[in-house]
Amino acid sequence: MKDDECVRFMQWALPHLRMQWRGFRKVRRQVCRRVGRRLRRLQLPDVNAYKDYLRTYSSEWNVLDNYCRISISRFLRDKGVFECLGSNILSAFARMASTSEDNTIRCWSAGCASGEEAYTLALIWHFLLMQDYPGVDIRVTGTEVDQNLLERAEKACYSLSSIQELPGRWVARAFDLAGTQYCLHANFREKVEFTRQDIRHEAPEGLFHMILCRNMAFTYFDADLQQEILERIHDRLLPEGALVIGMHETIPGKAPDFVPWFPNMKIYRKKR
Repeated sequence: MKDDECVRFMQWALPHLRMQWRGFRKVRRQVCRRVGRRLRRLQLPDVNAYKDYLRTYSSEWNVLDNYCRISISRFLRDKGVFECLGSNILSAFARMASTSEDNTIRCWSAGCASGEEAYTLALIWHFLLMQDYPGVDIRVTGTEVDQNLLERAEKACYSLSSIQELPGRWVARAFDLAGTQYCLHANFREKVEFTRQDIRHEAPEGLFHMILCRNMAFTYFDADLQQEILERIHDRLLPEGALVIGMHETIPGKAPDFVPWFPNMKIYRKKR
C-alpha cells in the first residue's frame, strides 16, 4: 500500500475512532503496515474496498482501533522527567505521607504498555527515596487496554534496549539475566499492579497522588475525547496531586484546575 493512499485512509478513518491525524503523522507507517496485512488477510484489493468493508461490518472498527494503538515504552523514557519526579515530586509526597495517617503514595500509570513506566517509579522509590522515608510505601497501578502488553508487564522481562537508560548498579541489583531477557525481581514487581482498562471509558478506583498519562491520550485522541479524559483524571487526582503528560503534549484548553508545576517537564499540579 502506498504511503499517500494510507494517509488518505487514516485521515478518513481516524475521526470515526475519535482520534486525530496529527498525532499519527510520524508513526503512520506502523499503522499502515498493519492495515496492509489486514487487507491481504481479507483479500481486499485496496483501502477503498476496506472502507466499504468497514461500512458493512461495524465490528471491523474494533479491529482497526487495535491497529491504531502505538506503544513505545522503555525504562526512564524522558530521563529528565523521572529525575524531577524523584528529586522533587515523589519526595514531596513522601514528606506529606510521613506525617499523615495514610503512609502510602499512590500513582497511576495510564496506558502503561508493557510496564516499564510503572516499574520505573518502583525503582526510583527503592534506590533514591525509600531509605529516607522508612515508614512510607509506594503503590503503582498500571492500566492498559492491550492484553498482550499486560501479560508482558506481569512477566516483567525485558530486552537490553528497554533497560539501557537505567544506571548499571540498578540493573545489577534489580534484574536477573535469563537468556537475552532481563527479569525484574519480585520485590519490585510487588509494588505494582496491572489491570485491563480503556482510559476512554474508565479509570481505576480510588484517588492518586500522581497520574502519568504520557504519549497517548493527549497525542492520538481528538480534542473532545482529550477533554473527557482530562476530567476523568481530575476526578482521580488528589488535591495538590501531580499530572505528568508527554514532553510534546499539551493539556486541553479547558483545564483551570491544573497549573504548571515544572512546565519544562510537562508536570502539572491540581489545585485544591
